[in-house]
Amino acid sequence: MSNAEENPHAGKGSSVLLDIGDGVGAIVLTMPAALDDAEIERRPIGWTAENMVAPGHSHQHGHDHGAEHGHGHGHGHGAGFPHVAVVPRPSPDGSLVHSAVFFDVPEGSYELYLLPDGPVQLTVEVAGGHVTEADWPT
Repeated sequence: MSNAEENPHAGKGSSVLLDIGDGVGAIVLTMPAALDDAEIERRPIGWTAENMVAPGHSHQHGHDHGAEHGHGHGHGHGAGFPHVAVVPRPSPDGSLVHSAVFFDVPEGSYELYLLPDGPVQLTVEVAGGHVTEADWPT
């Protein structure tokens, strides 16, 4: 089943369901509108270029970008860490806010950067059972 079959609003800035709990959190980034459709990647702080593939991450596979979109590809981008697209989403006041949402994030410290190769723009700390919110630097 494709993402579109699972979620008919995928790729349209729909709401995102976060399943957080013991040892697992999420990251919600408020993004500048100018970065619409850009991809943000996260990697553990302390990761070195000697590790060309993230632990447990294969080279050819599909990516699930949450409610944004999914696609299959090799790793001509980044080192194969989780990445998500920046999309506009409705806020409680009815306005559109551009955001990037990482769900199912193991607790720890992460560097965030634009694909394909950075530089690191933001670092965040994720705690299990919590949503870490941050504003992308302008």
